[in-house]
Amino acid sequence: MKAGGNIKIFIAIVIFSILILFHELGHFLLAKKNKIVVEEFSLGMGPRLFGFTRGTTRYSLKLFPFGGSCMMKGEDGEDDEEGSFNHAPVWGRISVVLAGPVFNFILAFVLAVIVIGIVGYDPAEIIGFPEGSPAQEAGLLEGDIIKEINGSNIDVGREIYNYETFKGLKNEPMTLQVERDGEELEISYQPYHQTRYMLGFNYVADNNPAQVTSITLNLPLHKAGMLAGDIITSVDGTNVASGEELAAYFEEHPLEDQPVTLTYERDGKEKSAEVVPVTHTNVSLGFYYNMAREKTNLPGIIKYGAIEVKYWIKTTVQSLGMLVTGKVTVNDMSGPVGVVNVIGDTYEDSKSEGALITWLSMFNIMILLSANLGIMNLLPIPALDGGRLVFLVIEAVRGKGIRRETEGMIHFVGLMLLLALMVYVTFHDITRLF
Repeated sequence: MKAGGNIKIFIAIVIFSILILFHELGHFLLAKKNKIVVEEFSLGMGPRLFGFTRGTTRYSLKLFPFGGSCMMKGEDGEDDEEGSFNHAPVWGRISVVLAGPVFNFILAFVLAVIVIGIVGYDPAEIIGFPEGSPAQEAGLLEGDIIKEINGSNIDVGREIYNYETFKGLKNEPMTLQVERDGEELEISYQPYHQTRYMLGFNYVADNNPAQVTSITLNLPLHKAGMLAGDIITSVDGTNVASGEELAAYFEEHPLEDQPVTLTYERDGKEKSAEVVPVTHTNVSLGFYYNMAREKTNLPGIIKYGAIEVKYWIKTTVQSLGMLVTGKVTVNDMSGPVGVVNVIGDTYEDSKSEGALITWLSMFNIMILLSANLGIMNLLPIPALDGGRLVFLVIEAVRGKGIRRETEGMIHFVGLMLLLALMVYVTFHDITRLF
């Protein structure tokens, strides 16, 4: 394996280890607070490499760097003697289980404060309009700060992009709340729309390679498996060296209902996709919005640190919503292999910018992953913290718990299903690398 590959894997292991350690630390501290004996606090899974005992707790480092545990006395059994998990009051046990995800949110907030303190936040500011924009004709101005779109709250520029992605723009009147010179205004307009043949992707038409910046869900290229970051190198056998050349090609060869073959690069490997364009109504906001960052004062750093965590929590929940409603499938998910690949690509892309930018890029990934880990663990799925919370809340309401054997069996089945899903997603991640 190349040295660069070793570094990327090492960075990924460090990031996963920090996230898991912080999660388990939450369980550990609240267990101690509730006088629950922690028998082992470990980082990693599998055989123990080394460890030491202090008090009633063994602290261990295990062979496989993914995962970790805070093993409490009697946690998965009938034991309810003093010091056991089941002996603690039900609300104490709820606090222990909740502490893991909460600590992930705390870690995400701390990292967000560091990042925003250094590079700032991205205000949701209008920075320009295309010619003949209905939004501009309705009274929107450059410098307006968007606060709401059709009732959806907007705090930072990226949330406008998320609104387009998750809720979608419809060919119907839009209502925006904007802040202008300290006052809030409400402006409504009919957005510009155009129906034409599309493949479903965006790119920048400049002199740089024709890199895909986003993929539209459920359009041909999404269904063909193309991803943001892929670089298009030819269309129907005609080489394109830049986004500008790609735009010129499509100008000379408008899309119709005939197959189109795109050749593209991903991670240095050449791939191709044959797709048939479909008619699609493209609706435009009618303005360009800011995605750059600007610095703020200390109260602003704290405020936007919290907003950053909220942004990633909201994004995770919206992504799960798309999975539940079938707008995306399990094949669109990424497991550990996919995440390691993203971490590696981010490291490679940022290291030429210097150590500070590289560190900030890694912190941004950790904010995303930490918030994601917190939300995923709160899902009411057996074997996860959220599944355990369901049983504890039932116990708090009923005044008595469900039989331990029944609960244990449900958690076991949930664990097996989660492992099967992880194997499938990991296999799919690997196939996407080749």
